[in-house]
Amino acid sequence: MYSITSTEKALEGCDVAIYLVHSMQPSSRLNQSKFEDTDLLLADNFSRAAEKNKLKQIIYVGGILPKDKIKISKHLLSRYEVEKTLSSRSTPLTSIGAGIIIGPGGSSFKIITNLVKNLPIMMCPLWTKSINQPLDVFDLLNILRICLSDQKTYNKRIEIGGSEIITYMNLLKRTALLMKKRRIIFSIPLFSLGLSKLWVSLFTNTSLNLVSPLVESLKHKMIPNKENRNLFNVNFRKLDDSIMKSLKLKAPKLPGFNKIKFEENTVRSVQRIYNPNKYSAEKVADYFPVWISKKFVNIINPKFDGNNLIFYLGKINLLKLELIRNRSSRDRKLFYITGGVLTKRKNLGWLEFRSILNNNYIMIAIHEFIPKLPWMIYKNSQAKIHLYVMKKFEKEIMKKNIIKS
Repeated sequence: MYSITSTEKALEGCDVAIYLVHSMQPSSRLNQSKFEDTDLLLADNFSRAAEKNKLKQIIYVGGILPKDKIKISKHLLSRYEVEKTLSSRSTPLTSIGAGIIIGPGGSSFKIITNLVKNLPIMMCPLWTKSINQPLDVFDLLNILRICLSDQKTYNKRIEIGGSEIITYMNLLKRTALLMKKRRIIFSIPLFSLGLSKLWVSLFTNTSLNLVSPLVESLKHKMIPNKENRNLFNVNFRKLDDSIMKSLKLKAPKLPGFNKIKFEENTVRSVQRIYNPNKYSAEKVADYFPVWISKKFVNIINPKFDGNNLIFYLGKINLLKLELIRNRSSRDRKLFYITGGVLTKRKNLGWLEFRSILNNNYIMIAIHEFIPKLPWMIYKNSQAKIHLYVMKKFEKEIMKKNIIKS
């Protein structure tokens, strides 16, 4: 998914693709990326690949947009940005927004059942009083089936919920009752969001990377609107029936994949740079080495010969990048990392500059990079310097008229 070429190959021969990708878990030893930025990049890869393969439809399962005035959570905002990115090209998008999915093996329902199993007494923070409309996973699958290749659903956003509106706290109580667990569950006002994340992660044995954005989203009123609901007719299962069925059924066995050999010390770094002046990715990429030279007062001296961009420290070749012309364009500039004393891998890693979301942002991403420095030295020196440089470069890009057209 991180490679556009690989994504294009995966979609060859497809008519319809269902997009369920969510990158809340790290994909490398060091991931210097916010999940929302990685999600955006992956969605753009998919959108480009779908257009190239002339897919007839993308179906995307995202979240319900909040119906309250609370600042939208990063998780739900990311889901909305992914939707906008998937719909930004010629392939028709059917966007399905859903709340909590009740089903065996689902991350949200697994968190609920693990809390009930592990905590005889639950002191619930105020966000557990927010209302939701849980949806049975089999109802969701039925709606996906209805939407497949149905042109009435093209370029439509459809929000769906189950048969009952309920607070998260009452959902915990209902699940405890059906699991035949005697639990004392009550609400307290003094419970910070950060503490909630740690508490849920600890007692459900779930990664904090996964728990954190999910918990943030639960503060919202998540009730689907009725727009476009006339496109299908589904009798939604009763909530108790959904919970009981999910408790009895085993999660389906996940498909097996060929394991890819990878180096242990792989690094991925994705930074989103605000681009108010609408510079193209090509222009930003061309300006980057110029700015580096000015910023570091020629201590670091980049040189570009038309094919290779080399960053020198004196006469030392720090990093060598090869421009890939046939994969580059005005809105994306791609370099392979092919040499230099800072890199161990010289046959796979790549750096890219990419315009995204109507050129409101430029993504600068490094993939499959393996440092030559010992890991702890790299992590506390080169990695931190990279983030510092990216933050300073964003401030530079936000200035007016710094790049000549």
